[in-house]
Amino acid sequence: MTYRTHLPHRTRGPGALVTGGSRGLGLFMARQLAERGCVVTIAARDADELERAAVRLREETGATVHTAVCDVRDRAAVGALVREVHERDGLDLVIANAGVIQVAPVDAVDAAEFADAMDTMFFGALHTSLEALPYLKRTRGRLGLIGSVGGLLGVPHLLPYSCAKAAVGALAEGLHAEAAASGVSVTAVHPGLMRTGSHRQAEFGGDVDAEFGWFSTAAGAPLLSMDAERAARRIVDAVIQRRARLVLTAPAKAAQLVHGVAPGLTTRLSGVAARLLPTAQGRGPLRQGAEAGEPRNPVARLVRSWGSARNDRVVDRANQHEPGPRTSS
Repeated sequence: MTYRTHLPHRTRGPGALVTGGSRGLGLFMARQLAERGCVVTIAARDADELERAAVRLREETGATVHTAVCDVRDRAAVGALVREVHERDGLDLVIANAGVIQVAPVDAVDAAEFADAMDTMFFGALHTSLEALPYLKRTRGRLGLIGSVGGLLGVPHLLPYSCAKAAVGALAEGLHAEAAASGVSVTAVHPGLMRTGSHRQAEFGGDVDAEFGWFSTAAGAPLLSMDAERAARRIVDAVIQRRARLVLTAPAKAAQLVHGVAPGLTTRLSGVAARLLPTAQGRGPLRQGAEAGEPRNPVARLVRSWGSARNDRVVDRANQHEPGPRTSS
């Protein structure tokens, strides 16, 4: 569908802001918004990565695309960003997407990893929401918060991520209820695994090579994961259409249903799955996927090569080449 502003004085398209917009899902959502006539601002922490993304978006869509270096953990910085977008373009639509992915057994992480996940994903979404809402109320705008199926149930070896995304989901639902009277819609988005190339930027702990192996395999496997550009199109549609909630991928929908009907059974099955995952090999600094080696087991290497092939192919289009500051899912 085409998204055009309903404000008669506006001489160009709606103003849209995407945090974590320099790569992966954030970049694909920014492309969708640009194609629908929005003036798009993408925000992240790496200036070079942002500029590469903006150049590509301008070339592919012909849209006006702005960049902003911003750490969403800093509320003052987010406030300045939101005010700048409002004053320059008008603020009609905001998607809070900035995130980190930490893959490790709980024995290989500490409270610091949980705090990092909460600061970036929950407080990043909270800062973006609180700063944007006053402006969105003026335009009866739209706000999308990117959660995850990992926030709908506790996923082994992704506990910091799951905890932060669960908080984002609760925030989105609560804001949807409270902001409705002012004409602002808030959409909670819970994607499952997507082929975004994020396995190169994700951080791994414990048996790093083995953790990278299973995660990159699952994130690219055809029956488990979803094409990220198709996911971005559906997410942008949902935010524009003011839907309250969107869950993506068949496995994610099935997991949500089973957990809702039989949460105890789901938890026990998660325990079975956890026993199949790599065991911790001490606690140390997490390493990004681009630094990880192949699994030592030849069968595991073959399975990873097959499962991750589609995810590997999207790395260039998703602007996931070099590890950098963590900004997007």
